[in-house]
Amino acid sequence: MKILYSCLSKSWGGMEMFTLTVVQQLLKRNIAVELVCFENSRLHKEAEKQKLILHTLKASGYFHPLQSFKLSRLIRNSKFDLVHTQASKDLWLLVPALKIVGSKIPLFLTKQVGSFIIKKDKLHQWIYNRLTYAFAISEVIKKNLLDTCPLAENKILLLHNAVDTKKFDPEKIDKHKVRSEFNFTDDDIVIGMLARFSSGKGHEEFLFAAEKLSKKFSNLKFFIVGEASRGEEIYANQIKKLADEYHLQNVVFAGFRSDTPEVLAALDIFCFPSHSEAFGIALVEAMAMGIPSVCSNSDGILDIAIDGETSFLFEKKNGNDLADKLEQLILLKEKREQFGKASRERAIKFFDLDFLTEKVISIYKQALKEKP
Repeated sequence: MKILYSCLSKSWGGMEMFTLTVVQQLLKRNIAVELVCFENSRLHKEAEKQKLILHTLKASGYFHPLQSFKLSRLIRNSKFDLVHTQASKDLWLLVPALKIVGSKIPLFLTKQVGSFIIKKDKLHQWIYNRLTYAFAISEVIKKNLLDTCPLAENKILLLHNAVDTKKFDPEKIDKHKVRSEFNFTDDDIVIGMLARFSSGKGHEEFLFAAEKLSKKFSNLKFFIVGEASRGEEIYANQIKKLADEYHLQNVVFAGFRSDTPEVLAALDIFCFPSHSEAFGIALVEAMAMGIPSVCSNSDGILDIAIDGETSFLFEKKNGNDLADKLEQLILLKEKREQFGKASRERAIKFFDLDFLTEKVISIYKQALKEKP
């Protein structure tokens, strides 16, 4: 099997990171994969470090006839068995390229982010009619695809994003490494969130809850991991200023960290206060590490966390409710242990990388059998 994978995004976040993860998983299974990405993007640079076979384009919008012709030559000369893209905008290059060479090979889209634009006009019908399947990473994205795109329900398959539960394994990670680095004691209860500094991630509610809970408990540490992406520096500074306004001495802004398993191992409670999330890979990573969590009751989070079993869910944007749910876990060590055990079990059963990679390969194989 030879696959052309596509992600022409200029950004750097969950979708782009997951693209590299999937490509590496396929390569490990001796499947030939080549990647199309935006020239000089962060994805391009990271893929070069991993020594992937790359093809770069400068096309991130919609119609780019010259780039589609370039892509059509690649498809014709390289004899790919199928094409899979992680970015729906890429279809505007891929579909014309496939049409130019008259190729009937399967075409897959993984839909990572919802859209509020209805795309059921004739032009979108022409684009989406070429899809073999669209993978929705959560139920909310599946519904969004049905509501906004010209796709029949049998063309949409639920396929969650995944985590390497062998890498994110609490038995293999030193819990004390990061705690020692930041001088957290054994008596401290460390509550953490991992998210880039972007509006809607819930930093405001997290700090509101920190201010409220710090008046009740003297052994709390609030650990914020993440950095601002391009254009988000003003928001990041506003959040740090908010911590100062609350006079919080027990909040740590750790910045970007590449040692995610070690960071999660340092936590007693994981907080995921996002206002709207298509899925929530950081939450799955925390669950794989056996960390109990408090999460907003919204969107793709509902595919992942089970209220009262792996997590407590709180009303999104409600800092008081977040504080109340966190307090329950702060007070009940047994509940934290219970949630943590159930979280790891759920992560292994439903979101394991090997399991979901084999699932997508089986769908590839079936599509190739059914190819006209």
